[in-house]
Amino acid sequence: MPVQLIGTRTSGLRVLLVEDNIILGEAVRDHVAAADHAVDWMKTLEDARVSLRTVTYGLILLDLRLPDGSGIALLRELRAAGTATPVIILTAHDQISDRIEGLNSGADDYLVKPFDLGELSARMLAVIRRYGGNISPVIQVGEVKISPVDRRVFAGGEEIGLSGREWAVLDTLLARPGAIISKAQIEEALYAFGSEIESNTVEVYVSRLRKKLGRDHVVTVRGVGYRIGAPA
Repeated sequence: MPVQLIGTRTSGLRVLLVEDNIILGEAVRDHVAAADHAVDWMKTLEDARVSLRTVTYGLILLDLRLPDGSGIALLRELRAAGTATPVIILTAHDQISDRIEGLNSGADDYLVKPFDLGELSARMLAVIRRYGGNISPVIQVGEVKISPVDRRVFAGGEEIGLSGREWAVLDTLLARPGAIISKAQIEEALYAFGSEIESNTVEVYVSRLRKKLGRDHVVTVRGVGYRIGAPA
């Protein structure tokens, strides 16, 4: 079953939070996770770099003053490499010159600490909408149409509801349509929710997706992993 690209969408929201302040980091992580997004919280630039090499993110929340350097350095690295992932800077630097430097380095928005978590949510939504037509396409698998920008799935003209964890599994499969995704890779996506991962957790969520999307859409490759769509 082929995977078709129709229209445009942003990536499903797996968020990278780069913040070394424990109190603020916990508050932002919990607030963003409560909106049903997966959050990876890193406290240093090096840990953030490692995560970015292995995970595709829909949004980055980036502090500037970190134990091992400035977040501006990481931002410039991303933009120099052609990475278009939206970035919102979170910082105590409130000088106009600092804001200009951040925006000129490729940031999409700038939020000065202390900030209201409700404002953070509004800024995130605004950035996501801004990128809605520029990042990656809406995906259709058979008769199923998937619009991760607003986390909606349609089959046979009817909308299908998915939980945050079901979205995490689906996003992982859709990152490489037709390719085999290992059980370990899907577990990694689920760990971002702070879930207890039991031996059959992946099988449980794959089974739920099959019931909602149709059994033919998510294929088990025994002993190897899972794939969505025809073989790559």
